[in-house]
Amino acid sequence: MNLSEFNFELPEELIAQYPLAERTDSRLLCLDGKTGELSDRVFKALPELLQAGDLLVFNNTKVIPARLFGKKSTGGKLEVLVERVLDEQSFLAQIRASKSPKEGAILELGTDLDDIGFQVKMVGRQGDLFQLQLVQEKQQTVFSLLEQFGHMPLPPYVERADDDTDLQRYQTVYAKEKGAVAAPTAGLHFDETLLETISKMGVNTAWVTLHVGAGTFQPVRVENILDHKMHSEYVDVSAETVDIIKQTHAQGGRVIAVGTTAMRSLESASVFGEKTDIIEEFHGDTDIFIYPGYQFKTVDAMVTNFHLPESTLIMLISAFAGLDNVKKAYQHAINEKYRFFSYGDAMFITPQSQS
Repeated sequence: MNLSEFNFELPEELIAQYPLAERTDSRLLCLDGKTGELSDRVFKALPELLQAGDLLVFNNTKVIPARLFGKKSTGGKLEVLVERVLDEQSFLAQIRASKSPKEGAILELGTDLDDIGFQVKMVGRQGDLFQLQLVQEKQQTVFSLLEQFGHMPLPPYVERADDDTDLQRYQTVYAKEKGAVAAPTAGLHFDETLLETISKMGVNTAWVTLHVGAGTFQPVRVENILDHKMHSEYVDVSAETVDIIKQTHAQGGRVIAVGTTAMRSLESASVFGEKTDIIEEFHGDTDIFIYPGYQFKTVDAMVTNFHLPESTLIMLISAFAGLDNVKKAYQHAINEKYRFFSYGDAMFITPQSQS
């Protein structure tokens, strides 16, 4: 399957640069994967698409202020994007600099060059990532220093500096587990009022954790998508969540993934279980790559944002709803001037018939 099949032309002005005033003011494009039928709604109307006994599965990861600026001991400027916190004193990161730091190099990091707050030592490499260790007494941790000096890691297509608004809005209202460096953006449309409305309807909720990495924005660089190697991300699907999912299906309800990260978490737990047709608790890294031809095992519907051309995420929703249906839906969204990507509008998708 060729990468070019997942391409589309997107007018630059449709890439949302800021969130709307209210989370639930986003638009919601509904796609029926069986018929290809489309309908236009607003996100606050989501309860109309749900019924008592359904289960919404949310990713409760919390975005950390993962972007730092600083300099090498030689004076060269650099930018650091934390990819994964390893422990209280060390982390893996991408580094943007004129020359990559060598092992043993000391880096001075902070909010900017006028607000340097701490030092790290480059202690090794893991592929394209640099392992950095705090150089200091151990009263402070990686997380505490990021809270003090870090910037919210807005995606590369948001062409502006982060501001105070992003601290709240590039974060779901239910974020709990620290570790993501990109938001699970389908969840950004939910506010407390909508969650309460859904709960009162008899729609249940469950939680998974997938710490979204910066690799989610990495382009696919091979023409045959089967040659693509997925990045790994940490996933936690608890026994409690598995039990709720099994009860939901036993009682005839639907399991609805809120976002591609929730989808990947649930399908990873299904794939790695002892029985691939039954979901089991799962704790560890996943590099699951879902593309057309994949047979979904657990998820019955999904909420998702609009995704980048030729990305693994548009491949995932094409596997779920059908490539032709997705192309039609995206063209409709462009014609109707939907807002795209992280701060953009959303879709509610039901699956195509699986053979």
